[in-house]
Amino acid sequence: MNGDDEKVLDTYRSFLLLSEISGDQQLSQRELAKRLGIALGLVNSYLKNLVAKGFVRVNNFPKNRYAYLLTPKGFAEKSRLAYQHLSYFSGLYTVARQDYLKLFKSMSARGVKQVAFCGIDEVAEIAYLSLKEAGLEMTVAMDAEAAGRKFFDKSVVTPAIGLLSGNHNIVITSMKRGDALREELLRMGVEPERIHQAGGN
Repeated sequence: MNGDDEKVLDTYRSFLLLSEISGDQQLSQRELAKRLGIALGLVNSYLKNLVAKGFVRVNNFPKNRYAYLLTPKGFAEKSRLAYQHLSYFSGLYTVARQDYLKLFKSMSARGVKQVAFCGIDEVAEIAYLSLKEAGLEMTVAMDAEAAGRKFFDKSVVTPAIGLLSGNHNIVITSMKRGDALREELLRMGVEPERIHQAGGN
């Protein structure tokens, strides 16, 4: 992940944290960590930072319980970050949609009719729209983290199980974990020419 991606992720986590704190429930750091899917220590670090900037204040209760409340400045920051991320994700959607469409059209021109997806997240949904537009079919959806979930009409399986079902052309459909997924597939013996990434080959 490059510096720009880290910065986006950092501000996005701050936005999610401010959003959770602005709700009706009084949440502990442990509960916030669980909701956001990040480590407890990271939540603690973000909260300290948000308190230092004046976006959040801490109310102390008996039995070492704390309540985190947004300040007026915190509400303004939450709105600013919401707008910033809406703009970012709109741009990401447009770029990802075009990159995947270009990839699928070039695969179709080479006679490919079916592909397997590897990496199931919000970018995979964008890739699926481009896949349909290019007239290709997704045969398998693979992702160890999302195994057991549904992705459109497919049940998500682990890469190990997905690879057993055939000699697929595999498209990496996660931008966040793209390099890690590619490395995992290569370690499992997939030939490099069968792994495709948007914006790449």
